[in-house]
Amino acid sequence: MTYSSREAYKLELTELAREDDRILCLEADLGGKNHAFQTEHPDRFFNIGIAEAAGIDIAAGLAEAGFVPFFSTFASFAALRASESIKLAMGYMGKNIKIAAAYGGASGGWFGTTHHCLEDIAVLQSFQHIRIVCPHGEAETRLAIREAAASPEPYYIRLARNDAFESLPRIAGGSLREVLYQGRERANPRLCLVSVGEQATEICARIAAEDESLVHAHLVYVDSASLKEYARELREVADRFLVVEEHRGTGGTASYLALLLPDAEVYSHDCGHEWPIYGGSHADVLRYLGFGEDELRRQIAELGGNRHDRSA
Repeated sequence: MTYSSREAYKLELTELAREDDRILCLEADLGGKNHAFQTEHPDRFFNIGIAEAAGIDIAAGLAEAGFVPFFSTFASFAALRASESIKLAMGYMGKNIKIAAAYGGASGGWFGTTHHCLEDIAVLQSFQHIRIVCPHGEAETRLAIREAAASPEPYYIRLARNDAFESLPRIAGGSLREVLYQGRERANPRLCLVSVGEQATEICARIAAEDESLVHAHLVYVDSASLKEYARELREVADRFLVVEEHRGTGGTASYLALLLPDAEVYSHDCGHEWPIYGGSHADVLRYLGFGEDELRRQIAELGGNRHDRSA
C-alpha cells in the first residue's frame, strides 16, 4: 500500500519518535481519529486547536527547551495566518521547529479558496533561514521527515492531502538535497523541465520519458539558500527552463531561479493569478487554474526549439 504524503508524515514521525524522545507532535485540530502518533505516544501529542500562530509560539518555547516539535496544520493557515510567528521564531531566531503543512496548493479541493494555498513558497522564501521542502510521493516524504528531524534548522514541509504517489527512484542513502535528473545525459536539450511538488513531478516525469529532447530536474528543497546552490548546476544542464509548480507564478520557484540565472530563459507553468470560484476535486481546481498535463504539453510545444536553434 502506498500512503499519501499527509499519512506518510504521521507514520514516519511516529517511527522516529520511538528512537528520539525529544520529538513532539503538535496539531491544529486536524489530527483526526486514530492518529498514529497520538495512539503510540499520547504523552507527546498535543492538539492545540485552531490557534496556528499560538502553535508556532508554543513550538518555539519547546524548541528552546531542547525538544524537536513538529507542528501540522493546513498550509494556508501555517504560511499566512501564522506568518508573523514563523518570521520571528523560525526566520529571525532560528528555532528548531518543523512545520508539516498539509493541503498544500489546491489539494484541499472542495474545501475552497480559503483552504487552498498557492502563495506559501513565496512567503516562506522571503523570511530566509527556513528550509522549504516539497517532497513527491511516500518515500520522499518519509525521507524529508527524517532529514528535518536530524537537522537543527527550521523546516517548512509542504504536503498534499489524499493523493498517493510512488516517489521517483533515488540512490540508496542519498539526500533530498540532491537534484534528481531524468535524461541528464541527453545532449543539447531544447528545454529543462524543473518540477516542484507532487502533481508537477508526476506530469514532468511522464512527459520527459516520452520526449528525448527534454531534461527533467526534480527539486525538493526550494528555499533560497538551496536554489542558490542549484543554480550553477542547472546552468550546466541547459539554458532554457520551464518550472512546473502548483503555486502562483508570482514569488514561486521560477521567479527566484530567474533572478539567479539572468543569462538563461526561465518560464513558468503555474496556477496563474485567479481565484477558484467554485468547489471541486483537486483535479477540478487545477484544471480551472490552467495547470495540468495537457496545458503543460501545449506550453512546451509553444516554446519550440532550444535557444541555439532559434538564434541560428
